[in-house]
Amino acid sequence: MNTSNSGITTRLSVMMFLQFFIWGGWFVTLGTFLGNNINATDGQIAQAFSTQSWGAIIAPFIIGLIADRYFNAEKILGLLHLAGAVLMYLMAETTEFEVFYPYVLGYMVLYMPTLALVNSVAFRTMSDPSKQFSRIRVWGTIGWVLAGLVISFVFSWDSQEAIAEGMLKNTFLMTAIASAILGVFSFTLPKTPPRVEKGEKITLKEILGLDALKLLTNKNFAVFFFSSVLICIPLAFYYQNANPFLAEIGVSNPTGKMTIGQISEVLFMLLLPIFLKKYGIKKTLLFGMLAWALRYVLFAFGNSEELVFMLITGIALHGICYDFFFVSGQIYTDSKAGEKFKSSAQGLITLATYGVGMLIGFWVAGQISEFYTVGDVHEWKNIWLLPAGFAVLVFLIFAATFKNEEIHYEEK
Repeated sequence: MNTSNSGITTRLSVMMFLQFFIWGGWFVTLGTFLGNNINATDGQIAQAFSTQSWGAIIAPFIIGLIADRYFNAEKILGLLHLAGAVLMYLMAETTEFEVFYPYVLGYMVLYMPTLALVNSVAFRTMSDPSKQFSRIRVWGTIGWVLAGLVISFVFSWDSQEAIAEGMLKNTFLMTAIASAILGVFSFTLPKTPPRVEKGEKITLKEILGLDALKLLTNKNFAVFFFSSVLICIPLAFYYQNANPFLAEIGVSNPTGKMTIGQISEVLFMLLLPIFLKKYGIKKTLLFGMLAWALRYVLFAFGNSEELVFMLITGIALHGICYDFFFVSGQIYTDSKAGEKFKSSAQGLITLATYGVGMLIGFWVAGQISEFYTVGDVHEWKNIWLLPAGFAVLVFLIFAATFKNEEIHYEEK
């Protein structure tokens, strides 16, 4: 089966659209919701965001032990989203953090494996993923962008008045509906049977990608690997604080404006191959790190009035921040791994960044935000300058210790 069948292409595109509409529909405004609807502290908000990391750490077990062995990927995708719809509804009705936290933890444990499952369904259906996948995956970014636009420009749930009235709870209800739709829709997707025989042994090292640890004996890859973990600390500040920051200082339609970041992500994704060819992997990665520092300096000194362009520019840098470091890093990892360890290496880098790195990052962001809060008001300048300085430090260490090299693949 291949995606030349327009019906299958459409179904896979709808799957990607809903998958990321769901994530963008509640995660961007989570910090603002928690701070205003249930009076969560910055430390508690950090705990809530950290559930993404716990989900990323647990996800390989769900995929490796269950999805790859016993059930069709499209069926387990459907079940996880149906269960997620119930948890989303429960989160919308919650008024206390102690009740909210188990729901969001449970949800993320269910949601993070679905990121791998939608890719599995798509890749297994394609005859030429290198040409076909991007055309389908872009609908995920469109879904994320549309969720933000709906929140800001259709319902205005993130306006100052609506936030004060607790209207952000509706983002969870919207996501619950989308999750239920994707849950049911998943059962219509192309059949994607297990790839591993039930009786076949699979080790913990394989599940977590730890058999790729031997790549760390290469000094250059080791520098890249630990820099990836460290740069996740500034990354966590953006995910956790950007929307509450914009809402608190009075930027209109903050969630809608944040979709500029996803639009720029699509643009720079197209530019990335050109940049890699012209400047090489080292300069590309360094540009990505420098963009993090520049973004946070813009956030530190911008405001919601005459300097709002600085904030918009900071949001628009997301394409460079994310694509030039994380996507080019995935390409670099793939080239270093060789055929035997490709999947393991990607699993390892995901576990290290979205798991360990972001877990540390969310905790640090929560501690810093709490430290620089007076009453209910954050000292945002200090909160943003610290991750900017940290990104510069990682930049300098990486520049001094990583040797530029050509990206090349083994002949098959």
